[in-house]
Amino acid sequence: MALLTRRRFLHRAAGLAAVAAAPNIVPATALGLGGRPAPSERLVLGAIGMGGMGRHDLGNFLGEADVQVVAVCDVDASRLKFAKETVDKHYGNADCAATGDWREVVARDDLDAVLVATPDHWHAYIAIAAAQTGKHLYCEKPISLTVSEGRIVAKAMNRFGVTYQSGTQRRSIDCFRFAVEMAQTGKVGRLHTIHVYLAPGRSIEPQPVEPVPPGFDYDMWLGQAPNAPYTAKRCHASFRWIYDYSGGQLTDIGAHFIDLAQWGNGSEYTGPVTFEGRAEFPKEGLYNTPVNYHVTAGYANGIKLEYHDTEPRAVKFEGDEGWVSVNDDGVVDAEPKSILGERVVDRQPWSHNRPHIRNFIDCVRSGAQPVAPPEVAHRSTTICHLGNLCLRLGRPLKWNPILERIEDDDEAQAMLSRPMRAPWDLNSWDGTSNLLVT
Repeated sequence: MALLTRRRFLHRAAGLAAVAAAPNIVPATALGLGGRPAPSERLVLGAIGMGGMGRHDLGNFLGEADVQVVAVCDVDASRLKFAKETVDKHYGNADCAATGDWREVVARDDLDAVLVATPDHWHAYIAIAAAQTGKHLYCEKPISLTVSEGRIVAKAMNRFGVTYQSGTQRRSIDCFRFAVEMAQTGKVGRLHTIHVYLAPGRSIEPQPVEPVPPGFDYDMWLGQAPNAPYTAKRCHASFRWIYDYSGGQLTDIGAHFIDLAQWGNGSEYTGPVTFEGRAEFPKEGLYNTPVNYHVTAGYANGIKLEYHDTEPRAVKFEGDEGWVSVNDDGVVDAEPKSILGERVVDRQPWSHNRPHIRNFIDCVRSGAQPVAPPEVAHRSTTICHLGNLCLRLGRPLKWNPILERIEDDDEAQAMLSRPMRAPWDLNSWDGTSNLLVT
């Protein structure tokens, strides 16, 4: 199936002609030779956010012969330079566009899809802005910073008719799928408890205010989040321990394992109705998400979902006839052992996400639903967010998954969304106004 409109094809063909006219050697692969699909048959991709997972995802997309990466974006000039050099080296040219402003990528008319691997607080906004222009999305998890944002994303993807794959890649790895299948098919009997093990959070001492490093667009990094003084430990991988940008382990690792719990439980399009728990938060310092915690969420049918702050990171399905578990080392265990049967379980660890990316590409081409669609990602991430809310408030919550409301608690209900720093605004978005604000 050709992915390109005639306009995009002519735009790209003109670019290739210009390259061919220049005194350079054009790689055979650029002309559709050497085993690669012709340019008109490739999914053309722009990548936004070139940190740890962004680089990992980029490498996997580059490994797919029917993908052409043409643009990269990061607010950190050093990361941007590395990403551009990686793409150019892979294709044997110097054509990859590089920018520090994600809006320049989203506004391009020669892209079929966008990879979003920014910090969490940017996921929803960029994904919707890209969908507005008809671009398909591979977006790292979690789908949103808040419950309200997640609902807006799910609605927007449906409204604009684009393919959205959440970066919950464990869904595409055999060992995790096996454990889910054993739970779904009753091999452990009737489920009564699901455990997710997410590891403890982190704390850090108070941090000094520092000058913003050269080549780092800190204001754009902050985006919708409140203005705050720069310090190195606020940004890059450390962002996930700060509530303004993420939700600690509950939204980081929880977005994966709570998602698997939902899948195995057959509750992907709904969720628990009660949440209660306890937590210890940092007493001082920059980080403010839970360090030690335990949450119990209850479904309407009596099944319990328990979040633990212990390792190894894993999910365990318990039924009245046995249990099955899988952890991030790819180790599957069960009682009785007969559940394992003679199946040879693929022990690829969590970081193997190429099959997940391949699923996304195939679904863009076919129009089929990907393995991690936005509604499913939103429901799983909602459970992560509600767990955080009950811990932050220090009290149980009652959730209505049909109306998506917290019942009998106006303060908690108000926390399903958060104010956004101007000019960024999703809370009042009407579905039509242009999100590419200047």
